[in-house]
Amino acid sequence: MYTGFIDHDGACIVQALKETTVSLEARCMATAIGSVPHTDPEAACRLVLDNLREIPMWPQLPNLSYRESIYAQYGEGMPGLVIDETERRCYFDQTRNIVGEFETLFESYLNDDVDALAISGEYAQGLYRFLDILKEEEHPGIKMLKGHIVGPLTLGFTVADLDRKPGFYDDILREGIIKTLAMKGKYQVKKFREVRPELPALIFIDDPYLMQIGSAYVSLNRDDVIRYFDEIINTIDAFTGIHCCGNTDWGLLTETAVDVISFDAYDYSETVALYPAELKAFLERGGALAWGIVPSGLPDPEQVAGETADSLVERLEAGMGLLVDKGIDKDLIVERALITPNCGTGTMRPDLAERTFTLTREISEVMRGRYFG
Repeated sequence: MYTGFIDHDGACIVQALKETTVSLEARCMATAIGSVPHTDPEAACRLVLDNLREIPMWPQLPNLSYRESIYAQYGEGMPGLVIDETERRCYFDQTRNIVGEFETLFESYLNDDVDALAISGEYAQGLYRFLDILKEEEHPGIKMLKGHIVGPLTLGFTVADLDRKPGFYDDILREGIIKTLAMKGKYQVKKFREVRPELPALIFIDDPYLMQIGSAYVSLNRDDVIRYFDEIINTIDAFTGIHCCGNTDWGLLTETAVDVISFDAYDYSETVALYPAELKAFLERGGALAWGIVPSGLPDPEQVAGETADSLVERLEAGMGLLVDKGIDKDLIVERALITPNCGTGTMRPDLAERTFTLTREISEVMRGRYFG
């Protein structure tokens, strides 16, 4: 876990080493998962900065270009990966010199050359407009900057080779996926520090494929999954989070070195509460939970229209109450809670996505006023 903490005034304090276990007392601050439906990077960044005033994230713009899809956006420079914009698909081509490409990647990895795995402006217009705004404007209320990468399981089991075999089942491709994603996360931290060096970074690993852990569709050893995530987490010199927008083995995530576990609190608070001992230990060792209490794109992009800040605060309190009933201290829960939508908003209409961001801000304000004055 990252060495640093957010003090009781909300200020971020960062130390140098990553090995020490620390607290991330998020105190119900608001942030979000990466995607938005907008195609104008300026409008997307303003939506973020207007509502996520303490932990803004750079917006992914999947409707702007296929290059901004979660697979292509982090695929630049990945060994063997082909990004076919015409067909709007990614695949692994093992007829290429995969070993040579991996050797180049591994050399960059060992030399900490994050620029070799840069996310270019052609693949992340929201990132670069976000960085420019932070360079041009003060935004003194910001406590932390959030970035994101696609998870190794989601990319590795969704993107296949020419024989339709998921890339994650190939030893070389799997190593390429893990190391590329780790460097993509670390690259974002570098860019954040160039514009706001005093602020810590938070990088989420967005991995909905975690829902398949333990199913007949995925054959993975539990310890291996933890090891894959920990390699990425320990490479990124920042706070890290793992986001899954469905149900998964939440106990497994508590065994990783991650700082934040992000879950769909709108639909899955009951399933998360099935792991009280693991979650209590996670929070007590300094972990935080990101409560995805605002419904976003899936399964129903219209769902948010029927909710209000009051209805969602009530739902959030009920979800937290499930953990209190299992013996976890309420003060600990709210100290180490972030408020988020339950997933990205990229599949929503822009007006509904904007409502999602507004409600996220309003819930955070209510909770911070209620518990932290």
